[in-house]
Amino acid sequence: MATAKTGSFYLTETVTLPTASASGTRVQATVDLSAYVNVPTGQAIAIDSVDFIYQWGSAYTGAGAGMLAGNGSVGAQLTDLNPGTAFVRADNQTLVASGVLNIDNTNNVVSHSTDIYPDNFGPNNLSEAFMVVNDTLYLTAGNNNAAVGGSDAFVSVRIRCRVVKLSTKDWMAIAIQSTAEA
Repeated sequence: MATAKTGSFYLTETVTLPTASASGTRVQATVDLSAYVNVPTGQAIAIDSVDFIYQWGSAYTGAGAGMLAGNGSVGAQLTDLNPGTAFVRADNQTLVASGVLNIDNTNNVVSHSTDIYPDNFGPNNLSEAFMVVNDTLYLTAGNNNAAVGGSDAFVSVRIRCRVVKLSTKDWMAIAIQSTAEA
């Protein structure tokens, strides 16, 4: 299906949830892929893995206590089409990865759940990677059930990917599948 043109490299982006943002707030950032995706040559991005990192305050700590003003969660999604500031359902073909940080301030417990990651579906080879033919990825993050605590909260995405060459037939099939959700 694809042949790698580069070794693995990382792309990162961060969204900021401002202090005291109400429950249900969503913030979006973009990851520019225009330097890597090229339609005439069939060049695309193969995403091998995605990690979400949750931090808050000026020291960028990972401690969950205080991130929200009460019990709640901070969710994140990475998509290859623009959902605006909405989260998409798990069966949406544009969903690359998603995760959530659950915060129980009452009992001082924080847990991280992963929903979908490209590397969950098999060995680390190109047939199991998430192929992207769009020139932008969208990171959406937001808090639920409680306002953001006394400092800004940050959600970063770290994407391990490669530049690949696709056949014209494969490139078109991925483009059709990707835009079918729009």
